[in-house]
Amino acid sequence: MANMQHISKIFPKHLFWDMDMNRLDFQEDKAVIIPRALFATTEQTFLSDITRLENIYQKDQILYYLQHTKERISNTICELVAKRYNTASFQRFSL
Repeated sequence: MANMQHISKIFPKHLFWDMDMNRLDFQEDKAVIIPRALFATTEQTFLSDITRLENIYQKDQILYYLQHTKERISNTICELVAKRYNTASFQRFSL
């Protein structure tokens, strides 16, 4: 895991528009941070976005919180995560 920096140095501020980023803790708030870090990602930005997460969290944590979030993560991003971690594909929304 990375040396813990302030969250605003790692992730864009707009991802946490509705909360005080100064109060977020990487360990206590991973259920919020992990999904939000992938909320606005696209196929083009996925590699850089997932790499930022991997510098902080283990893959099983990323998978767990992505699979159990209520955030609106696209099915495309879920498939990219599953493929990256060589795990069963999953979707957040049924088609």
